[in-house]
Amino acid sequence: MVDGADVLRSMGVLASRLVRFLHTSDWHLGRHLHGLSLHDAHQAFIDHLVEVARGERVDAVLIAGDLYDRAVPPPDAVSLWDQAQTRLVLEAGTQVVVIAGNHDSPARLGVSSRLLERAGVHVRVGTGAVGTPVLLEDEDVRVACYPVPFLEPASAVADWGVEDRSHAAALRAAMGRVRSDLAVRPGYRSVVMAHAFVSGGQGCDTERDISVGGVQHVPGAVFEGVDYVALGHLHGRQRLADGLRYSGSPLAFSFSEAAHVKSSYLVDLGVDGLRGVEEIPAPVPRRMARLIGTVEELLSSPAYSAYEQCWVEATLTDAVRPLSPHERLKQRFPHLLKLVVPSLAVDVGGRDLADLDRLSPVEVALDFVTEVRGRPADGDEVALLQRTFDELRRVEVTG
Repeated sequence: MVDGADVLRSMGVLASRLVRFLHTSDWHLGRHLHGLSLHDAHQAFIDHLVEVARGERVDAVLIAGDLYDRAVPPPDAVSLWDQAQTRLVLEAGTQVVVIAGNHDSPARLGVSSRLLERAGVHVRVGTGAVGTPVLLEDEDVRVACYPVPFLEPASAVADWGVEDRSHAAALRAAMGRVRSDLAVRPGYRSVVMAHAFVSGGQGCDTERDISVGGVQHVPGAVFEGVDYVALGHLHGRQRLADGLRYSGSPLAFSFSEAAHVKSSYLVDLGVDGLRGVEEIPAPVPRRMARLIGTVEELLSSPAYSAYEQCWVEATLTDAVRPLSPHERLKQRFPHLLKLVVPSLAVDVGGRDLADLDRLSPVEVALDFVTEVRGRPADGDEVALLQRTFDELRRVEVTG
């Protein structure tokens, strides 16, 4: 019997089906922002992700590494991940594919992975399963998704006999295994997940260095021939090529990310390859602002009124170190998280007063006098402090 839908599809009346997935990465569960817990912000992102996956009828959510912020995550971070994977499978009806990043512990992240696989949660760590795909299929489209976790070059040397100890060599070896498997799957479209610093990407100060021997960049040509590469590691969303993208982190983890637009990618693959990529904005827990000026300007100027409820980084430009700047600025900016006080133009020899390791006890004391009084010590006061510290050292030595 001829299927009517197939006839209509062949006539172009009905469009062929798609495999749809959400590309996200670098959740860093358990992370803090300048001492502030991001637990609630992560919870809001998970709520958002479940809603999008359900509403857009997503076939799989791809998490391209750094699920956790550190190798031994705190209990509340583990609880968030447990909740996320459970809700995505049971409420959104989607599969989940996650790879280990350079912040994750493969041993911990990979616990119960064989059991989770049966539930539709595919966790890949280490070299063992590289080249073994997660298959995503519907009646028209077949997709082989190849998760490639963060690869320590030493593991590639030991497990695969790779001679060059670099991330590029490890990924080339991994992609050799991917291509060997894909070669025996005619008609399959391809997706690769990888956690790496690909040449051309723009980093920021919250990404841990993954260089080995000073070499950390991987050329984009390593992934040539793949329909879509879901990258993780860099926290800023960016497109290196139409099918080669970083989703970026869902939250900002420092003020260097203040200008980032956080999001996930909604990606469609058809029988003929990549059909579309849509940016799905992530919820913003609170706007971030980087303000520069004197204490009085920041406290009184109406130009800063729009930032009063933001998370604030304030950089002071006062010529003399102001009195209690943090407490005063918190009155106008209750969500002040970071205060930057550059070296001040006071007569202390041009030293960087923030670098306490390079200052003598006398210099630290003089800095304190300047801060609490608003002007530096005079000559007699400097001499008095010097005699006092000399006497303290003599007592310490003689007992």
